[in-house]
Amino acid sequence: MCIEIKGVGNHSLCFATKEKCMDNLKEWIEEVLNENGCHLYDLEWITNQGTPLLRVSVEKEDGTMDLDTCASCSDVIGQMLDEKDWYSHEYMLEVCSPGAERELRTDEEVQRAVGKYVFVKMKNPKQGLDQVIGDLVEATKNDVTISYRDKTRTKKITIEKSNIQLIMTAVKV
Repeated sequence: MCIEIKGVGNHSLCFATKEKCMDNLKEWIEEVLNENGCHLYDLEWITNQGTPLLRVSVEKEDGTMDLDTCASCSDVIGQMLDEKDWYSHEYMLEVCSPGAERELRTDEEVQRAVGKYVFVKMKNPKQGLDQVIGDLVEATKNDVTISYRDKTRTKKITIEKSNIQLIMTAVKV
């Protein structure tokens, strides 16, 4: 898929691939977010709903997000994109949090979630469990350790990363 862009660096490019455009956008957005104490969780370009939508999911370095920070990130991202004049047609910018319950997709995201409440679904059962919900107490290169409640007892389980089908932050109720 190709989209028309302009103003990439000192050059004007037309019909760059979507992947190249997204790589440039990601780099630019990460730079302004880092300057504002936040980081990029996800970047989506959605074109199937009329006016194209650039959805930017951001969070603070501690993994939280609030409305004021979201609004200020939207302002700095919008201003930067206007200055870059990166897209020659109308589009909408949506800056949001990734949500309280979100998938941890990389080792870095898992590492940042240490100390947080998580849900883990395993490919193969371990200790009679195929899923566990509890506190992520440790994340190493090869496995994660979860502290969870079994009735009135607190237990720990270490799960190899190769056995994880899904790991995501969870809300404790």
